[in-house]
Amino acid sequence: MTLDTTFDALRTHALSLPEAWEDHPWGETVVKVRKKIFVFLSFQKDGALAISVKLPQSAEFALLHDFAAPTGYGLGKSGWVSCRFAEGDDIPTDMLVEWISQSYRAVAPKKLAALVATDA
Repeated sequence: MTLDTTFDALRTHALSLPEAWEDHPWGETVVKVRKKIFVFLSFQKDGALAISVKLPQSAEFALLHDFAAPTGYGLGKSGWVSCRFAEGDDIPTDMLVEWISQSYRAVAPKKLAALVATDA
């Protein structure tokens, strides 16, 4: 997959979740549930694809990967993880899709979060 098709696949998945909608604060794409952001998606100045998600259950595991780091602006302390991929990188799209779902469940109201299955 190219970075563009990966971006599109991740965005499409995020928008498929209950009451999810897209916004563009700060010039980047975010997907929100109600008024809360659960995923940041952007292309960096160098062309890399960046994604940030809240991972209360798997942040430690995510940070074992070379492509992941705690999200800046103090968000990393709350379980947010940022991932960065360059063209040609092997992107674990299925894992990122699950992380988007986990992030959704972490920020969505309980009734909406319960509608999104877990991969347990």
